[in-house]
Amino acid sequence: MEGNVHSKELAAYLLSQHSEQLSSIILATDPRLHYSVYVDFAEIMDDNPALSQFIFAKPTEYLPLFNEAAVWAQKVILADLKQCENASVKDNVHVRINISGSPLECPETFPSIGRVRVKHRGILLTIKGTVIRSGAVKMIEGERIYECRRCKHRFKVYPEVETRNSIPKPLFCPSQRSVICESTSFQLVEDNKICHDYQEIKIQESTQVLGVGAIPRSVPIILKDDLVDMVKAGDDVIVTGILTAKWSTDLKDVRCDLDPVLIANHVRRMNELKSEIDIPDDAVLKLKQFWTEFKDTPLKGRNAILQGICPQVFGLFTVKLAVALTLIGGVQHVDASGTKVRGESHLLLVGDPGTGKSQFLKFAAKLSNRSVITTGLGSTSAGLTVTAVKDGGEWMLEAGALVLADGGLCCIDEFDSMREHDRATIHEAMEQQTISVAKAGLVTTLSTRTIVFGATNPKGHYDPDQPLSVNTTLSGPLLSRFDIVLVLLDTKNPDWDAVVSSHILAEAETKNHNYEEDLGTIWPLSMLRRYIQFVKRYFRPVLTKEAEKVISSYYQLQRRSATQNAARTTVRMLESLIRLAQAHARLMFRNEVRRLDAITAILCIESSMTTSAIVDSMGNALHSNFAENPDQEYAKQERLILERLHLQDEFPEVISTGGSICG
Repeated sequence: MEGNVHSKELAAYLLSQHSEQLSSIILATDPRLHYSVYVDFAEIMDDNPALSQFIFAKPTEYLPLFNEAAVWAQKVILADLKQCENASVKDNVHVRINISGSPLECPETFPSIGRVRVKHRGILLTIKGTVIRSGAVKMIEGERIYECRRCKHRFKVYPEVETRNSIPKPLFCPSQRSVICESTSFQLVEDNKICHDYQEIKIQESTQVLGVGAIPRSVPIILKDDLVDMVKAGDDVIVTGILTAKWSTDLKDVRCDLDPVLIANHVRRMNELKSEIDIPDDAVLKLKQFWTEFKDTPLKGRNAILQGICPQVFGLFTVKLAVALTLIGGVQHVDASGTKVRGESHLLLVGDPGTGKSQFLKFAAKLSNRSVITTGLGSTSAGLTVTAVKDGGEWMLEAGALVLADGGLCCIDEFDSMREHDRATIHEAMEQQTISVAKAGLVTTLSTRTIVFGATNPKGHYDPDQPLSVNTTLSGPLLSRFDIVLVLLDTKNPDWDAVVSSHILAEAETKNHNYEEDLGTIWPLSMLRRYIQFVKRYFRPVLTKEAEKVISSYYQLQRRSATQNAARTTVRMLESLIRLAQAHARLMFRNEVRRLDAITAILCIESSMTTSAIVDSMGNALHSNFAENPDQEYAKQERLILERLHLQDEFPEVISTGGSICG
């Protein structure tokens, strides 16, 4: 009786708050599909606190009632929609409860995966993690209808998760008549077979929230009906559902245990969330205001942004610029035949010990939405790409580092200590942005639109007379895939050492110093992250004729003078120049690639050449510092480069005025 009362309350709530969702479901064409009605738990709490308490404490009883109430509410709405022809009541409607913004986000009902205990069983539980494995979509029998042979009463029997979805035979007749029916003989009603889609995924707690020395735990999740195939490996998800247990597989001589498993009611992907919510209008206004202030000296504004990258490392202007351009990336180009030219840039830092390579890797990982950090020695080819895992008698693919970082950043430290054949697996992922797998009868192609950020030590002492492939023991094909290769040499320069040591000691003194959000001096991490997301999403820079001319002349000059850098000066270098110029235009907050961007891209590529075709005194990227007047400094470099490219006649205003920023 109580169930009926509550089911009417639930239906009344759905009619008052969610009639639009229900109307669209009624007007949908296919009655066999499964439909979801999304309900906010916070709204139920405001509307009917007692009911919300029941849903939280007894979800196994009340969620099916809610689904029935949704069917009943459809009938009420359909009575008003008589004029529509294809309107029909859909039986497969599921109410999905979203707990965001409600008190259920407290640690008691939203624990980390490692803290899930028996006390969480039977309540509406929410957990958060990264999908590490998604199984195949299967069909399971939903329920069976039995008929009592004595009193002809029909009733449903549901599968039990504990016993791996087997449907038990009924033991007694559940009819509630005045005379108790004691029959134990039932027959199955054959024509009413109902099947459901069923998928098991595994989520693991994200490493950012772990304590020191803790190993990330994982928990299997069961997705049914319209939730299947909503998420793929590598997605960050928040899952709301009911915790139950199931018997582990019955292997010989292995003790049977009850494993915890979460039956999902609502799944929310975090990837879109991260990039969408982070940029409010006032922040965009702040950015526009920032660029208005630096309208006359844009490079000074750019350097203010770059100083926020890895502020604990002194100087290293070239590296910070390279990190920013790599994270922002260019625009992916797809031609008419569907061939893609990647938009993501890759960066390799080659340097002596103690030059801050790993610091930059860690900081870049913080700036990116999705990031995976691995070291070369601890990574195999299967760990970087995909592993074939046998699970319950069938083979499945488990995502590796590059697949998990799809759409984000993959940092590989100690790149040189990777085995040769493991390094070869990265080739396809870096240029074609796919990984082709043929393992254990599973032949597939996975997408890896990821930025690869590598750090490596030179082999022994770095010899400037030798080509890069000899110094790093990396093959030519792999080096040509990196847009920028920066060499950081620890030449013992006393002036530089004095400045750096005073900077490090000053950092130690002002440990508790909090940066104000004054964008003119140094940008905080959160603002940098927002800025990179914003420019990536809103700007699609197009090359101007001037920029094309500069890039084309430089590429031809490099091809003519490439003796030592043969591995680097391929057509890929031209694509790299375009990508870096587009990234710089985005960094400068605009939608066209000007001469300034093309020349900055050239300077970046120049710093990654061991023998320079243009600037003879490029020097060491380690000792590149932030200029006092970057705009004047740039004017000199621009004049020098244009003269070397024999383009001074094309742009006479540069030579006469001594430089032009607006390019």
